[in-house]
Amino acid sequence: MTGPPILSLRALRRDYVQPADLIARIGRMLKRAGPPPVVQAVAEVDLDIAEGEVVGIVGESGCGKSTLGRMLSGILPPTGGEILYKGQPVAGLDASSRHRYALDVQMIFQDPFSSLNPRMRVVDIIGEAPVVHGLVPRARKEAYVAGLMRKVGLDPAYRFRYSHQFSGGQRQRIGVARALALNPTVIVCDEAVAALDVSIQAQVLNLFMRLRKELGLTYFFISHNLGVVSHISDRVAIMYLGRIVEIADTDTIFSRAHHPYTQALLAELPSLRTDRRSFVPIRGELPSPLDPPSGCPFHPRCPHVMPRCKTQRPELRIRPGGEQRLLPEGQAGEQPAHMSACHLP
Repeated sequence: MTGPPILSLRALRRDYVQPADLIARIGRMLKRAGPPPVVQAVAEVDLDIAEGEVVGIVGESGCGKSTLGRMLSGILPPTGGEILYKGQPVAGLDASSRHRYALDVQMIFQDPFSSLNPRMRVVDIIGEAPVVHGLVPRARKEAYVAGLMRKVGLDPAYRFRYSHQFSGGQRQRIGVARALALNPTVIVCDEAVAALDVSIQAQVLNLFMRLRKELGLTYFFISHNLGVVSHISDRVAIMYLGRIVEIADTDTIFSRAHHPYTQALLAELPSLRTDRRSFVPIRGELPSPLDPPSGCPFHPRCPHVMPRCKTQRPELRIRPGGEQRLLPEGQAGEQPAHMSACHLP
């Protein structure tokens, strides 16, 4: 790789400490209770995201993908590790550069109904932030918002309406316009189409792809739906219990996935094939992050479990034949193409 990626995650971690009730606090004061339980929502994640790339993050609910996105967008601080933006640690940036990072990385939230202030008109929902941050003079706010609404496929004549006067797909477009209002370089999409009908999902995904081409955006696309991710992503990372267990370009994930968890997710995708074998769901439940399994976190549910899986946690390693891949859109440089955290040969 000739230049640094636009975003790099290095051993990124986010822990939550369960709050103690009165009895637990008294027990600790009397030294009859142990330390409070800790939940590792995100555990030692390493990931590079190239400029202009779309990286999809997939996993079951509770795997930590939304927490990871919130750390990238600055909503949550990491407990450990670091985030690098254009090669510079975000935690070490001066006030001006940190402010620029906060504007450059924006987030689109999952629920288009609760993520918009019902007391504000659309012109203020979209136009407030660029005015506050000095990107647009107040006198030009309405014209600026009208241009953004056209860009995302909304009629600017509706800019004085409230969010409850729009459909779900229109509200999500408002959320996209709000994210674009600060001229970001990276957009974190947290289940951005999960609450929409299938036909509206396709429209919003096509909008994302068009805006990426027009504005050169980088997407961190969070989803539990591999079918949606395949439509938009250059690379796909699979998360399980706070860790990335497999990452590869989209074609590789769908044609020769290595990790049993990835294979199980692919097997659950809807299919129109009549010769498909009977559906077999992933057995068991997602383990509690308060008490994660020893060794490989997926071993209690894995159909290929071996004795070493129960004691030795596999590291995320490059698969044979997956050493390098060209960066997207003809960019110079290469990076690992296929990595998996599994003991299977």
